[in-house]
Amino acid sequence: MSDEDAEQELGITKSKAHETGEWYAELVQKAGLADYAPMGGFIVTRPRGYAIWERIQDRLDEWFKDTGAQNAYFPLFIPESYLEKEKDVVEGFDPEVAWVTHGGYEELEERLAVRPTSESIIAPYMAQWVRSHRDLPLRLNQWCSVVRWEATETKPFFRTKEFLWQEGHTAHADEEGAWDETMTRLEQYERLYEEVMALPAMTGRKPDHDKFPGAHTTTTVEALMPDGKSVQGGTSHYLGTSFAEAFDLTYADAEEDEHVAHTTSWGLSWRAMGALIMVHSDDQGLVLPPTLAPEQVVVVPIWQSDTKDEVLDYAEGVAQDLEAAAHRVHLDDRENRNPGFKYNEWELKGVPLRIEVGPNEVEEGSATLVHRPDGESERVDRTGIAATVDDHLDTVFAKLYASAEETLEGEIREAESREEILGTIGQHGGYVKSGWCGEEACEEPIKDAIAAEIVMVPLDRDAEPIHEDCAICGETAEETAYFAKSY
Repeated sequence: MSDEDAEQELGITKSKAHETGEWYAELVQKAGLADYAPMGGFIVTRPRGYAIWERIQDRLDEWFKDTGAQNAYFPLFIPESYLEKEKDVVEGFDPEVAWVTHGGYEELEERLAVRPTSESIIAPYMAQWVRSHRDLPLRLNQWCSVVRWEATETKPFFRTKEFLWQEGHTAHADEEGAWDETMTRLEQYERLYEEVMALPAMTGRKPDHDKFPGAHTTTTVEALMPDGKSVQGGTSHYLGTSFAEAFDLTYADAEEDEHVAHTTSWGLSWRAMGALIMVHSDDQGLVLPPTLAPEQVVVVPIWQSDTKDEVLDYAEGVAQDLEAAAHRVHLDDRENRNPGFKYNEWELKGVPLRIEVGPNEVEEGSATLVHRPDGESERVDRTGIAATVDDHLDTVFAKLYASAEETLEGEIREAESREEILGTIGQHGGYVKSGWCGEEACEEPIKDAIAAEIVMVPLDRDAEPIHEDCAICGETAEETAYFAKSY
């Protein structure tokens, strides 16, 4: 196959602006992130895709441990009787639960749920491990997969029947401690989006009718996608005492009086990867921030037969200097591919920074740096190349964040009537803020008409609503509702 034919095969054929869903599906496969599994609703995560998840995992895991969480692991299967102890969980997840009824040829005495979430298997053990106020707070986290048998169309990382995530579970002596925990985790998720993923995020609460089953309060991080839809990028739940009461999670205070613990749970899935990919990438392929890219820099030597040795030696020296400075760097010295092919391939794979080295750079003692997001290039001095690359990687990150921030700021609008909400979302997408009375029934006319919903309300329950009246029914507004279509 010629380089030209291979480039055609590598290239993205769909338009992000006009065919967002098809573009995304093609990108995920051609960039080597994932493939579709033979069972509908499942994907195979390829090494390149998993490497991005590992970097997200590493950042969060460090922050969790710094704030007192310890990793554990609980069984994949949950006895039906355990799920039934918390009726809200059963009712909330029952349509999506996958059940195991047989072990080999033997029918099980009790059905086992393939975990849709783990509160019902973790809370009983927390109840065993907590006896005294001295055992609190107890902070556990596990990295695992869960299964939710949804009927929706598969979208890699966004919507699959099995997905990777982390789920944290904590127990506290009182509401104040549990609420502080809830907000700590929400802030860590927001930090991940903004400081690691280069994505501005919005935080708020889910309305009561859309909170986690059994929770007192569900808080959320929301991120805007280029097609105007919102992604629930991570949630942190204050569970109150409902799970603790169901599973007898109690403790004795200093006076030996018994109290029910207050609990939290919090989770972030690889949906965050989907958001990252969809926002930053373009029609040339994947775009990744330097913080998460498997390779931060690719060095591409450009030679003719008479300059090959000196160019390769020079390029190897540049790569070695970057490796010594802990940069993730790849030297592409393949002889069977021309420079243009290499440029296109590494652009498709999302490498943030390309360094081109040819005879001119060797003669000048320089290197040409090219930014992935916009193709901006600069010839720089070879001396101190590691520090220069650091600066350029920071610039690439800043470019990605600024672009996403500009998009978000332009996609938050107001509406004071049902017609305005429908018209604004229908024309522009994005978020529409309006006054809301707090009744679920006032969401239905929007959901039924254009499949938009209230994705969040302000964290501060005492915040004044943006409008005096509910945009749907005209009654007194109690909150500001953010309407949007969502994944």
